Amino acid sequence: MNRATPRLRALAALPFVLVLAAHLPAFALWYDRLPDPLATHFGPDGGGRADGFTGRAGYALVSTALILGVAVGWNLFVRRNVLWGAWATAGFTGTLLVLILRDNLDAADAAEVVSPLANLTLAAAGAALLALAGLALTRLVPEEEPAAGPGAADGPRLPLGPSEVAGWSRVSASRPLTVLAVLALATVPVTLLLAPWPAAWLALLGLVIGVPGLALARVRVTVDRRGLTVRPALVPRPRVRVPLAEVTGATVRDVDPVSEFGGWGYRVWPQRTGVVLRSGEALVVRRDSGREFAVTVSDAHTAAALLNTLVERRGRL
Repeated sequence: MNRATPRLRALAALPFVLVLAAHLPAFALWYDRLPDPLATHFGPDGGGRADGFTGRAGYALVSTALILGVAVGWNLFVRRNVLWGAWATAGFTGTLLVLILRDNLDAADAAEVVSPLANLTLAAAGAALLALAGLALTRLVPEEEPAAGPGAADGPRLPLGPSEVAGWSRVSASRPLTVLAVLALATVPVTLLLAPWPAAWLALLGLVIGVPGLALARVRVTVDRRGLTVRPALVPRPRVRVPLAEVTGATVRDVDPVSEFGGWGYRVWPQRTGVVLRSGEALVVRRDSGREFAVTVSDAHTAAALLNTLVERRGRL
């Protein structure tokens, strides 16, 4: 499996160190000029007027914890091709935190503090600037070596006569993803009926999360003379198919969704793709392009054996 190297992790942590190095001294320098509590949340009504407040000490703790938490998250999931994302996140977060301090400077009453919409533009500019820096630093990280893939020569086999035809199919499901998708869809009518009109747009978020989530929560995995097919268990589309002509071999291994794929669901990485619903046993197929496709499913050993037998039989035709 490909894991983040120490150099990559250090480069992913660096922008957050720089943000802390700018934010904490600014807070200390301006401490006596800041109201207590500070205005820390600004609503869309009233031109960005403050509607949430945090004490000075609490602000220092929460903002520091936020930066460190996001830094840890990026270190868990970072890959070479998304290093720029860590830098962009740090730039956006750090810029907003410093702008909050600036907006609070010399305010007699935090309730009168206003955060202009232009702050989001400045934060986006900070994110873009650091994203470019992260993109430039990507060259310091070596290219990931593709994992040694399965081959038909060393994979399992299923005894199958020259004239015999066989197929294999299993359903793979994720209860947590099912629950999440159902809850997301349940918020749609509730939001439309009870929320005021601007907030009703949150119903769209429920659909964006719920519909794909429900489709991926239960999938059917099939191996036959056409190759490997993965589709939602309840409907025929969308589907992912690896044609038999593109398969060079298959095997079984335990996968870790976080370290190998950066999470659960349908995942796409430079050298691998997969439908990953849980940790553990997975069917791993090596394509003729050198890329891997993995799907977590029970009885994966039988699927791999049949796929290798079909690949071998096709090679003799």
